[in-house]
Amino acid sequence: MTNSIEIVDRMRWVSAAAASALLALTVAVVLAVVHQPLTTPPGTPAAAAFDSRTDTLDPRIAALAASHPGRSLEAIVQFNAGVSNKQAQSDAVRVGARITGTLHIIPALGVRLTAAQARSLAASPDVRAVSLNAQITPQSGSLDGRSPGPQLDSTYDETLGVLPLWRAGLTGVGVGVAVVDTGVDGALRDFRASSGNSRVVETAVTNPAARTVQDAYGHGTDVAGIIAGRSRDYSGVAPGANLISIKVSDDAGRATVLDVIYGLQFAVDRKRDFNIRVVNLSLDSATPQSYKNDPLDAAVESAWFHGLVVVTAAGNRGDAPDAVHYAPANDPYAITVGAVDENGTPDPADDAIASWSARGTTQDGFEKPDVYAPGAHIVSVLAPGSVFAGSCTDCIVDHRYIRTSGTSMAAPMISGLIADVLQAHPSLTPNQIKGALTSAFVRAQPAIQEVNAVRVALDVHPSGADAGLTANSLLGAEGNIDYSRSSWSLSSWSVAKGALKAGFALSSWSCASCTGGKDAADPSLSSWSLSSWSTVQPLG
Repeated sequence: MTNSIEIVDRMRWVSAAAASALLALTVAVVLAVVHQPLTTPPGTPAAAAFDSRTDTLDPRIAALAASHPGRSLEAIVQFNAGVSNKQAQSDAVRVGARITGTLHIIPALGVRLTAAQARSLAASPDVRAVSLNAQITPQSGSLDGRSPGPQLDSTYDETLGVLPLWRAGLTGVGVGVAVVDTGVDGALRDFRASSGNSRVVETAVTNPAARTVQDAYGHGTDVAGIIAGRSRDYSGVAPGANLISIKVSDDAGRATVLDVIYGLQFAVDRKRDFNIRVVNLSLDSATPQSYKNDPLDAAVESAWFHGLVVVTAAGNRGDAPDAVHYAPANDPYAITVGAVDENGTPDPADDAIASWSARGTTQDGFEKPDVYAPGAHIVSVLAPGSVFAGSCTDCIVDHRYIRTSGTSMAAPMISGLIADVLQAHPSLTPNQIKGALTSAFVRAQPAIQEVNAVRVALDVHPSGADAGLTANSLLGAEGNIDYSRSSWSLSSWSVAKGALKAGFALSSWSCASCTGGKDAADPSLSSWSLSSWSTVQPLG
């Protein structure tokens, strides 16, 4: 029986060469806590699912307003279509709220206010929803202390069937994968290109409490290694891909919904600069809200409609009634990934769904997860000196790697596979990628939607997915944000310096407007486009 040690894990192009590779392949056949934690009063019922069709005010805020109206909290306020930016800011200021940030990726404001003020703001006809800025948690179920045994090499690349892709030259070269997480230690040799430069080509820090660009927690480096690590023994699924590290947590792994939305916003804004095609979210919100007005789901859909394939962990709640009720795993557009246990072999025929892998029906009636991938006893890159490094000494392998389990490990498997496929088929849309991954043709075994990489890569003209879905209400009919409007012009990101500049990357960006301090958005400004993004200075 496997022994595991549980920890509190707070964060939760087609070129001629590619065409030739495909021909050869065919012939061969293939955080967490909120920045200031908010606790509901004793005796308050557990937060109910937030029904976007009837409720405007988050039920937890409503409970606080009734019992502790003066309690200060941070919220995300979404506005109805047609409400001008000036009017939105005026509505917030009218009730006494302090605007802490603007979210041009969705029509919303980050605000700090009392519970009573939130209740008043929710009553405005301009407001779509007022949601608590909930905690974000990682989806690694455990640090797994199982002995490596006689074979140190991981089996998951064989289980997925990516080795034939590699032999055909499809390793994700040129494709950018954004890792929205706790950071990535890009100086490690596992992320080094043949040129000697790091394949972590860019970094961004969107959490105002982060002191450094480094991954002090360890979760993000672990996830990044599964996507694109490269070594003799433990290679990721797309060892030629580039990584864009978007650190949304502080150095202790803590993050909120706002931090993650800012991270997704960065990926959308900079997708052309670094050919970002895939976004990996190995995390989830602590609030079970309908995807129709959840702000994190809205940001995920905005990224999706801007051409980014969003891959998210299903969660580790097993078959609990609310197991898949949490953003972003509950979003019908996103590719939600569950975990299988390989049972120590590379043959998918004996794989089984891990007992802790979340599965079920969302509050909006969608079955999740969409696909499965290996997620148990996964060996990946260890960030030296991180929290992970000190949490389970029995999990350390060869001093440089760590064995972990969770849907956090399964999601990057699919993110890496998508990077490999996009190298061969760069014109595929997110819907087509999802259609290929969810078709019966790609199943490695009949009982589970565990995909075979070769079959996915050979599906040159996949059917699209998501037909007939209703997008998040605040994104409009097509789910697109019109950046040509003054209200939605791009934010200005500036190069970071000091501890927030990564020596291994081309340059770094960081966010200051989300601190709520002197650089916060000015409520008197007539346009949300004037939000200030600038360097966060090292703390202490």
